[in-house]
Amino acid sequence: MAHLALGLASLGRPAYINLGREGALPAVRDVESMRAQCHLVLDTAYELGIRWVDAARSYGLSEDFLSSWLPGHDDVTISSKWGYAYTADWRPDAEVHEVKEHSLARFTQQWQETSALLPRVALYQVHSLTADSPLFSDRALQDAMVEIGVPLGFSTSGPRQADAIRKALELGIFRSVQSTWNVLETSAGEALREAHDAGLRVIIKEGVANGRLVVQPPQAVAAQAEALGVGPDAVALAAIVRQPWVDVVLSGAASPEQLKSNVDAMRIDVDLPDLAEPAEQYWQTRAGLSWN
Repeated sequence: MAHLALGLASLGRPAYINLGREGALPAVRDVESMRAQCHLVLDTAYELGIRWVDAARSYGLSEDFLSSWLPGHDDVTISSKWGYAYTADWRPDAEVHEVKEHSLARFTQQWQETSALLPRVALYQVHSLTADSPLFSDRALQDAMVEIGVPLGFSTSGPRQADAIRKALELGIFRSVQSTWNVLETSAGEALREAHDAGLRVIIKEGVANGRLVVQPPQAVAAQAEALGVGPDAVALAAIVRQPWVDVVLSGAASPEQLKSNVDAMRIDVDLPDLAEPAEQYWQTRAGLSWN
């Protein structure tokens, strides 16, 4: 069975696309308040036995917050990502929060920034690799990635995740894939199974569909949550952790309470009908969610 890890997308910056997190964060989201909140959730994760934390250069100050928490936690596995730059300047109302660039220059710069903050990165991932990424034809970039000597992975987003996964497998340089898969978006499932069979670690993100499955759960999810005495988030995540091709499931919790509710997924069994939306519809809905 897969195990849970903590993702810092909601904790390294004052705004993110995540429904239902408003009351979970400090009333004032300045840098030090968010650092304290991030450390509080990290402490809770450690107490609950979670030993994997996933960050990214574009998650605001997530790597900085994680770096200041890491002393004394030598048994925690750290993964991060490069490819997006955080551009919101700590403004929740910024028009653009992150800018993507898969280039040798961006990789070189961001690896230097990551390794300066996190000296023991166990996995470095290309952030949101798509089938049309210039990375696939940039041999110099591929070679530079391999030369850092850190296991490499990639994450995916969008309705063509399966295409990106299969194309990335052909490169032969990756040991891990991180993709969106949840009961509303299952289109990458077969490609992720193929990746798992090929020996890659499969990490699942957005297991509660950016909060949609918590704030607006389908009736089947809500009914099982009520019957089991857990939150709809636990039901949604339980449907993922028992997939035989899944190795790690990321919790995007923004508070200790949310994290504890997520962890309930590890003790329940669920039986849900097919709730999947067409991939294009799912990603169109996601694109319409606001940063908050």
